[in-house]
Amino acid sequence: MRLTRELTQTGALVCVAVVAVFLSGFQAKAHEVRPAYLELTEIENGVFDVLWKQPVLSDRRLPLEPRFPENCEVTQRSPSEHTGDALIDQIRLACDLTTGEIGIDGLAQTLTDVLLRMRYFNGDELTVVLRPDSPSFELASDAPGATAYLWLGVEHLVFGIDHVLFVLALLLLIRAFKPLVLTITAFTIAHSITLALTVLGVVTLPSLPVEACIALSILFVAREIIVDNPDTLARRKPWLIAFLFGLLHGFGFAGALAEIGLPDNALALALLLFNVGIELGQLAVIAAAFLLVSIARRLLPDFQHGPLLQSAASWSLGIVAGMWFVERLAPLFQPLS
Repeated sequence: MRLTRELTQTGALVCVAVVAVFLSGFQAKAHEVRPAYLELTEIENGVFDVLWKQPVLSDRRLPLEPRFPENCEVTQRSPSEHTGDALIDQIRLACDLTTGEIGIDGLAQTLTDVLLRMRYFNGDELTVVLRPDSPSFELASDAPGATAYLWLGVEHLVFGIDHVLFVLALLLLIRAFKPLVLTITAFTIAHSITLALTVLGVVTLPSLPVEACIALSILFVAREIIVDNPDTLARRKPWLIAFLFGLLHGFGFAGALAEIGLPDNALALALLLFNVGIELGQLAVIAAAFLLVSIARRLLPDFQHGPLLQSAASWSLGIVAGMWFVERLAPLFQPLS
């Protein structure tokens, strides 16, 4: 009984905190903190084709600009292409990129990361994640290669607010530890399947309907919590519901990874590490939830308002998820210009 109460209060407290942040003005959209992508491909000795893709938020580009070594000369540049959620630039460089520094100006003032991939004419490749606290990379140093995808997986879960809310909603729905472990495991297996199938090109789905349905999955679980009917399928077999919705969330996880792509020389490893990163992020969310409720108990010894918190969190989740659902479906009904 005590563990049941702790699980309920944990999920409720954290959900209220996250939703409160959203309602206070933070525009918590599904994959708002997508990584930018910088790819350099050597087409002949000393000549590189550069693809620079940066996220666009609410039709506003981030103040990011690639910085190359001083010996680089831009010999060709195509007009920028706006794809709706990204701005794409393609240029051609003439320079030696075996040494020197590549960086991203303005990255330190943002919350996003940049995945840097380089493909040399001799077949060598490197993959590096540039972050706000390390916005440049020295080309002469050793690159982490496919291991960069581990951090991208962690980031994609932690900053994918809808995925976080879905996991926390499961904490509210399930009232015992063993069913919670089984349900999270089912969710993990399911999204791993569709993540792999999507990235490998076996199955593809359009992003807008997928993200709308992900919001709907949160709304569904929130309703189940509010109704509190022990005879519903979600209450009797939460692992099955988590598995079915996990298949859907896997398509969402694959969104950013599909845009970036995987290194040809370490495809399986990069995919595995990205998925492991997602699981680490998922575990971090759950651990943070329990840590938060533990701190709350220390600061508030009389913290015994589980039912009230559960109700507030469930309604808040439902309202926010409903707003996301409508917002994400809206572009599908806009008239073509």
